[in-house]
Amino acid sequence: MSYHIKARKAKKLNTKFIFVSGGVISSVGKGVTTASLAALLESRGYSVAPVKCDMYLNVDAGTIRPQEHGEVFVTKDGVETDQDLGNYERFINADLSSSNYITNGQVYQTIIQKERNFEYDGEDVEIVPHVPEEIIRRLEKAAVERRADFVIAEIGGTVGEYQNVLYMEANRIMKYRDNRDVIHVHVGYLPTPPSVGEMKSKPVQTSVRILNGSGIQPDFLICRAEKPIDDRRKETLAWVTSVPVQNIIAAPNVDSIYRVPMNFEQQHLTDKILEKFGMKSRKNDFQEWKNLIGRISRITESKKVVDIAVVGKYYETGAYKLADVYISVVEAIKHGSWANNVKANLHWISSIDVEKHGAKKVLEKFDGIVVPGGFGSRGTEGMISTIQYARENNVPYLGLCYGMQMATIEFARNVAGLKLANTTEVDDDTPHPVIHIMPDQEKKLLNREYGATMRLGGWDCVITRGTITEKCYLDSKIIGKTGKAKINERHRHRYEFNNEYREKLEAGGLVISGTTPDGKLVEIVELKNHPFFVGSQFHPEFQSRPLSPHPLFAGFVKAVVKLKK
Repeated sequence: MSYHIKARKAKKLNTKFIFVSGGVISSVGKGVTTASLAALLESRGYSVAPVKCDMYLNVDAGTIRPQEHGEVFVTKDGVETDQDLGNYERFINADLSSSNYITNGQVYQTIIQKERNFEYDGEDVEIVPHVPEEIIRRLEKAAVERRADFVIAEIGGTVGEYQNVLYMEANRIMKYRDNRDVIHVHVGYLPTPPSVGEMKSKPVQTSVRILNGSGIQPDFLICRAEKPIDDRRKETLAWVTSVPVQNIIAAPNVDSIYRVPMNFEQQHLTDKILEKFGMKSRKNDFQEWKNLIGRISRITESKKVVDIAVVGKYYETGAYKLADVYISVVEAIKHGSWANNVKANLHWISSIDVEKHGAKKVLEKFDGIVVPGGFGSRGTEGMISTIQYARENNVPYLGLCYGMQMATIEFARNVAGLKLANTTEVDDDTPHPVIHIMPDQEKKLLNREYGATMRLGGWDCVITRGTITEKCYLDSKIIGKTGKAKINERHRHRYEFNNEYREKLEAGGLVISGTTPDGKLVEIVELKNHPFFVGSQFHPEFQSRPLSPHPLFAGFVKAVVKLKK
């Protein structure tokens, strides 16, 4: 086909490509596997571009319900992505961008626009080859943007799903063209049914055969299970799947996802991948990660524990509670606790339960409280009651985005005397809209412009000297003691602090501890004479890393530990 020939006229990259697929059940660990491979290859001196390939026709994750999809992770350049990008960033300690995220919606949108622009020179535009070729183009773009030696493409969903067939086809085409430059890693689950008491390999056998039906033979099997896979099952899988037994890697459950790279390293997975590509290590520097694992182990053994309540509104999914909707918050609290040599026991509290049973009854046993982001009216009174309890009882409090807005409302009602204060997101008719919609956002909502229209991505903020917030950033050495205390944090919101109430709230004791450089938008609020009470309009959790905890989370846990002592 003429298009097939033209597509390869571009200069050939030296980048190697690793595709990661999942077996017959979701949430088996593809994202952590991808992040771990990226960290391991970078430790050997190579640059890596991890890419998440999502199946849905949404252009991005921004318009999907959290209970449906999990957390929406925002990159520094303002793209609303899948939560796996958060793990990628945390594992390789780097900022990623729009090129590290692909959806079917993006792919089809681009192809249709190209067709309208007559960029296919009058050819029929077909599902194959044009969709796989657009996927390949985007993977190569990710390689160019990060100057990557390796692109690791995580294919969302499970094998055999209609939605991801074209990503498998992109994998097959690339393997056909550049055999030595493409490998496939398959992550499968081996259950141990309690009624049987024996690990079963049939699910992995089945998923590999489905992969074979797509024209793909995996090079490595990552075997997720409660315990390490034994030699007998390895031999069975090798015989059935034609994957060499030495390339079958045990991935048992661990107490922390940050142990996964070490587990892979102990089985020489990095060496085997490099050997498969005919490459050698440029260095072998994994010491920082080893130190992190050592610290986690010592903290776990010491049994120094703090109990943190995360009071949110998106936990319920049927009969289950889903912490994945706040996964970056969860990880950031862990990072902050390790920086303070304690373990954080996290407790998922629905703000609806606070409304039903009262804040004191639900929250009195916890050492610290976090209220994360959210949208809409459901559960907001429970959040406000939670914040009032934390303020009045000197419980360390950290509010994130909606948690900052709810803290402003609580202060306005119960300290500044504005009894019916609210956000116009919840009550259009409130007489005291201390939180209101940003002017440009109001126009967008009237025109039903929802997708990718919020205040998104990294924005500068100037911290007020002499505040709790300043001390957190000083302790983390992100700002200096002199000059303008400027930081850059990631946002995702439509509503903001209403400056018409700024003077009255400050007079009542609310501290404005961070604003935009022009001073027009309030970014951080806090309270004096409290162990720790800080609310940020931005999402600090998106920039917290295990090797560099975010200052606000580290400061929050430090206050919790100090108060508990």
